[in-house]
Amino acid sequence: MADQITFYGNADSGHAYKVGLMLAVSGVAHTYHSIDIGQPRHLRPEPFRSLAKFGEVPLLVHNDVPYIQSDAILMHLAEHTGGFGAESPLRMARVREWLFWEANRLGMCLPQLRWARSFAPQDYPAGAVGWLQSRFDVDIAKLETELADGRAFIIDDQPTIADFSLCGYLFWADAAEVVPPPSVAAWLQRISRLPNWQSPEDLLAP
Repeated sequence: MADQITFYGNADSGHAYKVGLMLAVSGVAHTYHSIDIGQPRHLRPEPFRSLAKFGEVPLLVHNDVPYIQSDAILMHLAEHTGGFGAESPLRMARVREWLFWEANRLGMCLPQLRWARSFAPQDYPAGAVGWLQSRFDVDIAKLETELADGRAFIIDDQPTIADFSLCGYLFWADAAEVVPPPSVAAWLQRISRLPNWQSPEDLLAP
């Protein structure tokens, strides 16, 4: 029986975009459903509400088994395809390092900067945005240093799920009022030239 994959996301979610980008670039066949993340979680539709343990996008359902949390879903998809970092245990180890770094670094500060500067500045106490910006400055400098050696992608010259994870919110740099430095900007351009790439707004449109 053919694999049945259903993906739930939203065009405003960088975490959902990571997964959508992996599905698009890898060419994995799937069905997509947009979830209104403006709704309270207890009002979001079934079967999403029952399957998404934390009530969040992204959610991937693969042959009736639900997978949640963007980086965990990316690891599952890499293993499923046998590519994008899953070619060897060592390559996946290097990929996982970046996934865990992203979750605690860029994946923490950048979505918050975007929200604070484009949607709800009133939600942030005095000094919070400055602290988030300082965290971002350190994180983006690390990414810039890594990419400055001329490699095409974060591990080597082939894209992996680490690239999809790291870029998830950087395509909203304008909304966060940040400017990617030169090597990071060039890397984002290379990602945007991958087969089937689309912007978050187009890829995850309802």
